[in-house]
Amino acid sequence: MKYPITVYGDTLLRKKAKNIEKDNPQIKEIIENMWETMYYSDGVGLAAPQVGLSIRLFVIDATANADEDPELADFKKVFINSEIIEITGEEWVMNEGCLSLPEIREDVTRKDEVRLKYFDENFVEHEEVFKGFAGRVIQHEHDHLEGKLFIDYLSPLRKRLLKSRLNAIATGKVRPHYRIKVPAK
Repeated sequence: MKYPITVYGDTLLRKKAKNIEKDNPQIKEIIENMWETMYYSDGVGLAAPQVGLSIRLFVIDATANADEDPELADFKKVFINSEIIEITGEEWVMNEGCLSLPEIREDVTRKDEVRLKYFDENFVEHEEVFKGFAGRVIQHEHDHLEGKLFIDYLSPLRKRLLKSRLNAIATGKVRPHYRIKVPAK
């Protein structure tokens, strides 16, 4: 089932998501629905708050970027109850977009390495270091679990310049090719 994407202006996107219990009977179905929603929406990653679920879960499939980075050839992962241990490395700027902010893309500065502790879809615990594009996407999706959006990294001036476009999203005056859930008034 494809979920509608929760867009800017919905207070859920600004809340810290809650941990998922290991015995959650719905988690497999939620993960399947998130994959379906992400692929339909042409996303690389998708966090549960973006589909109206305030739980600590995100999915990433970066395999389409394997042409530029061969290490991404098999990079399709589920992250449950993730915790960033450390963000290090060189800062680099990359143009980011977000399904919850349709029609907005901006240059965002992030460090290129993240150490993450998380559980996979089978609730096996991992602690890994992710670099480059994978590290960036993980930071972006993990931010959703903390109630942050990529626009929070922009200068106050840049945010003011985006104000009318953000208002258009919050009031449903955008029409992406995927279904969105406009915040209640």
